[in-house]
Amino acid sequence: MEFDYSWIIIVVASIIGLWIILYFIPIGLWFTALLSGVRISLLQLILMRWRKVPPTVIVRSMIEAYKAGLATIQRDELEAHYLAGGHVEQVIHALVSASKANIDLSFKMATAIDLAGRDVLEAVQMSVNPKVINTPPVTAVAKDGIQLIAKARVTVRASIKQLVGGAGEETVLARVGEGIVSSIGSSKSHKEVLENPDNISKMVLEKGLDAGTAFEILSIDVADIDIGKNIGAVLQMDQANADKNIAQAKAEERRAMAVATEQEMKAKSQEARAKVIEAEVQIPLAMAEAFRSGNLGIMDYYKFKNIEADTTMRDSISKGTQQPGRKPGNEDQNK
Repeated sequence: MEFDYSWIIIVVASIIGLWIILYFIPIGLWFTALLSGVRISLLQLILMRWRKVPPTVIVRSMIEAYKAGLATIQRDELEAHYLAGGHVEQVIHALVSASKANIDLSFKMATAIDLAGRDVLEAVQMSVNPKVINTPPVTAVAKDGIQLIAKARVTVRASIKQLVGGAGEETVLARVGEGIVSSIGSSKSHKEVLENPDNISKMVLEKGLDAGTAFEILSIDVADIDIGKNIGAVLQMDQANADKNIAQAKAEERRAMAVATEQEMKAKSQEARAKVIEAEVQIPLAMAEAFRSGNLGIMDYYKFKNIEADTTMRDSISKGTQQPGRKPGNEDQNK
């Protein structure tokens, strides 16, 4: 006896068919909307499936908006925003929160903020509950050359009208940091800044740093100020070292020039000595030529030698030395 599987196939096919029917014809969702007071036809729910729009998201958003008193929001607007890549539920949550907080936020503005890439619900919550942003350490130098490192806390509130096209937190932090640097730099001394840190907040707030941003700056509080390096002293030391190096370079240049001059003088002296030696070499030759020509006699030669000996002896006496092989008074005997 064979087992009959036909009834199992029929049951499975019936379940699949029923699931397909309920998927494309969300009767339960239509009934939930009807009980909530939201009127939407069953045909529109079926067409949403074909348009690849989740009916659950649209119906829940319409029910939430209706219960919050936002009955002016239409189904077509929600579908268009979903097809444009927006977050329908986030927009509805933001509209409900803004309505409860008496914030003027239209559906068109909310969808524009959402499509601009900003979290519209977070923006509404920040409008109700301001956010505190901690700035990174800002380094500045007072006029007396002392470096100060300041940290500030900026309390901001989202500006709904400026969320589309307005600058973000990075711009606010950059402007606040610039204001702190300008305030400290204009102070006469670091002591003045330490004594009155609230002057920084006042000066920064007066500049209107939130212009063109998506936030409204409520307050700027200096949380901490630390003393850094003595930049003025460091700069003076660097300048002194630079001047010292320049002076050493100039001294080395003068020394090199002096050495070069000395070498040049020694070369000239050696050249002069060479000329003297060359001239002395010519003397015996000249004397020999004078003997041959008869211009110099033997007695003239002896007189010349006596004069030369006397000159050598006087040089020796003046230097405190005695010429070797010669005794005082010999010059008289020669005479």
